[in-house]
Amino acid sequence: MARPYWSGQIQISLVSFGVKLFVATESKSEIRFHQINRKTGERVRHQKVAASSIEDNPGEAAEAIDKGDIVKGYEYRKGEYVMIEPKELEELRIPSKHAIEVSQFIDLNELTPEYMEKPYFIVPEDDVQTEAYTVVRAALKKSKKAALGKIAFGGREHVFAITASEDDKLGGMMGYTMRYQDELRDPAEYFKDIKKVAVNQDSLELALELIKRKATKFEPNKFKDQYEAAVRELVEAKIQNLPIPKEEEAAPRRGQVINLMDALRKSVGGKEVEATSSTKKKPSSSVRSAASKEKEGISLVKPGKSSGKRKSA
Repeated sequence: MARPYWSGQIQISLVSFGVKLFVATESKSEIRFHQINRKTGERVRHQKVAASSIEDNPGEAAEAIDKGDIVKGYEYRKGEYVMIEPKELEELRIPSKHAIEVSQFIDLNELTPEYMEKPYFIVPEDDVQTEAYTVVRAALKKSKKAALGKIAFGGREHVFAITASEDDKLGGMMGYTMRYQDELRDPAEYFKDIKKVAVNQDSLELALELIKRKATKFEPNKFKDQYEAAVRELVEAKIQNLPIPKEEEAAPRRGQVINLMDALRKSVGGKEVEATSSTKKKPSSSVRSAASKEKEGISLVKPGKSSGKRKSA
């Protein structure tokens, strides 16, 4: 097992127990790039040098500064810095460095995706801590709640959510660092100009039917990184001196306009939808006259056909 990313206590009122946090994600990309000098083919390496070395002698190679001589600096006045030693940061008086004090419990559906940041596995520190850990997990599971507290690591203090994992056989808990409110941009700035359009009931029913037919259980293992596969194909072609695979250009849009209702019907099976519609009522007058009033209703631009296949190498 990997080393824990953080170790400390979870405190809920007078109840406390030791836990260890493990990062729940890892990068699976197998493609790694280095920076290469186009002219010589040599690898480019970055070195930390003093700014004055470059400014005073721009044409000469600057001497690299030893890692041990580099500290953090805060610019409190133009060109003037106060130096902060690593040990001084380690000794900051922040209670959440060592303990997550739960301040409140919220419904699970309040943990909306935009606030979630990074997941962690939470495990008991040792067997002695397991009883309290298990009871708290069971309580969170039964109440469908998440515990909120704060935790400090990685150079900042985070809001931290604790939940019972979905798999009862494993009996674990998950933790999530969360974003602060002021880290999220105001959605009104992006949604305010969306035109208000009345929802046609018949179109809505067809859209619901389309969702129903496409609905399935989430199976994350079915999703693969096609970009990495394409990059690997490119790399192999270059190594073997084969033609470079390129995406075929999409055919130009023909500008053919189709009615939204027709597009929805075709998406869910045309006439079959009318037979399976929950309303089983005659089309509304607005639908019957859709063809004659196409310009007034919602319409979609039908894209030109494209094979979507790569050219063979």
